[in-house]
Amino acid sequence: MTLILNIVWFIFGGGLIAWLMWILTGGLLFITVVGIPFAWAAFRIAGFAAFPFGKDLVDARDVGDARVVGTGLANFLWIILAGIWLAISHILAGASLCLTIIGIPFGFAHFKLALVCFAPLGKRVVYH
Repeated sequence: MTLILNIVWFIFGGGLIAWLMWILTGGLLFITVVGIPFAWAAFRIAGFAAFPFGKDLVDARDVGDARVVGTGLANFLWIILAGIWLAISHILAGASLCLTIIGIPFGFAHFKLALVCFAPLGKRVVYH
């Protein structure tokens, strides 16, 4: 079922657009030396944005990874520079998809992506 949801999501639910937004954001951030950690986080989230069903984003500490010092400050900078705009786009897409019964699961996927827009550093994708 998750395979079908992921395929339909990628084609019709905004997965392709969400993936492109995260890839372009990561590419722009990769241009600067300071933005490289943000770019890696954006690329990690892009994979989740393309196929979110059957996966969750969790804090790195929950899977045994050590959290890098300064991640909180870096996430704050991320919110100001890129996160708020990505979150707004995901919220608008999610709200419009929730207007239809068929689009509700896809709208919820956009809402999950909107939440990660506020703290992408220190997140890991886990399968369930």
